[in-house]
Amino acid sequence: MFKKLPELHAVTITIYVDGVPVMAEQGETVAAVLLRQSTAVNRTSPVKGSPRAPYCMMGVCFDCLAVVDGNASTQTCLVTVKEGMRVERQYGRRSVVS
Repeated sequence: MFKKLPELHAVTITIYVDGVPVMAEQGETVAAVLLRQSTAVNRTSPVKGSPRAPYCMMGVCFDCLAVVDGNASTQTCLVTVKEGMRVERQYGRRSVVS
């Protein structure tokens, strides 16, 4: 869907999206990485199961929610990537873990 413009001195790191290694550049957001995947959908709505993808990219709409390093309902547009980060798409309601 989207393509990252090349940067001359960008540091490339690896994160994992649903267990699959994905290349990212240090300093970009998780949402930006998700938008470049073949399926930009990162969650489904809890009521109707409608597919959602990052939209506003500034933390207002909550369409970019995903599980990041085990934390459900993380706003991925506000989180920068880190080496080895694990991101999972979030389907339906988040589960409550005690």
